Amino acid sequence: MIDPKSFFDFSGKSILVVGASRGGIGASIAQAFKLAGGEVTITGMEDEPAETERGRFPYVQLDVTDDAAVAALAEATPRLDVLINCAAISRRNHEYDLAIFQKVLEINLTGTVRISLAFLPQLKKSKGSVVNIGSMYGNFGSPKVPAYGASKGGVHQLTRSMAIDWAQYGIRVNAIAPGFIVTEQSRPGREDPDHYAAVVKRTPFGRWGEPDEMAGPALFLASPAASFVTGVTLLADGGYSAV
Repeated sequence: MIDPKSFFDFSGKSILVVGASRGGIGASIAQAFKLAGGEVTITGMEDEPAETERGRFPYVQLDVTDDAAVAALAEATPRLDVLINCAAISRRNHEYDLAIFQKVLEINLTGTVRISLAFLPQLKKSKGSVVNIGSMYGNFGSPKVPAYGASKGGVHQLTRSMAIDWAQYGIRVNAIAPGFIVTEQSRPGREDPDHYAAVVKRTPFGRWGEPDEMAGPALFLASPAASFVTGVTLLADGGYSAV
């Protein structure tokens, strides 16, 4: 039996967190893996990451919709043990515009599979782990963000399909479905007082979650503690879905 004390020791492991340049969930997950000893690289769309992340990790500017850029990053990454797919956008109240709908899906869903396929050779060698970031909205109707909800529902299904297929290589594929978390992306929703209050009222913990609260689930799913866990989407929503 593996010593439980070593479950969350990622020393010497190579971790890539895609979509961690603006703080939020991706940055919190990246910092957790770094504190656990991992060699962490982050990506983002911006020329430079947010000031809070600048200098903390090696940074690669990356558009997950750009086949050539993704392929170049994969070619420049000889080893990978853990892949975190966190790149996503939402456009609250604007996603019934077809062009915006398509862009959201291209980044959130197609971007996830594009990145995963690009790094499949490295993950085969390491018998690594993939953790996709889905959303509670993947399980609920989402009238304000229909493309976001559809894309995250797709991420949950993609996670199951990849887990079945990639088990033959010893690769585990899981996802986290965050609830309502205080991030820059959720700011438009938090600025709607009725929406903010409704979330607080329904959530058993009586508050919105914090990005750091998503780091523990990510560490667990990528760790030997979850060695027989694959194809799972772990809800981390403060009990919102239980109501």
